[in-house]
Amino acid sequence: MTPPAGGGSTEGKSNIMQCVFLCVSFASVTQTDILWESEGENATMHCSHTYGALYYQMYWYRQRPGENVRQIVFITPDTSPDFESDFKTKRFGATKLNFESGTLTVGELQPGDSGVYFCAVSETQ
Repeated sequence: MTPPAGGGSTEGKSNIMQCVFLCVSFASVTQTDILWESEGENATMHCSHTYGALYYQMYWYRQRPGENVRQIVFITPDTSPDFESDFKTKRFGATKLNFESGTLTVGELQPGDSGVYFCAVSETQ
């Protein structure tokens, strides 16, 4: 795979690209477009929305090639992240400091971390 036009260069990097993050934008949810990082580096993805303060619940998902979409974590501004069992490691972190935005960080990237990551928000029930 080659980096996107106008994106960062992989020249001089000995590691292959490990994490591809594609933008998924529904209505007023916005995410990091494309993220290229090397094995062993950290990748932080940002998500924000304009639905308003009632939509403070955030979910992060990952889809690997040929696999179903899997939930990584659920988070709100006033609680600790609730990671699914396969993602309860120190390599995964999530923040949600306010109602409108949050982040997902994957640390020490490994080849298996490659995939499409996306967030979703919902209002409280």
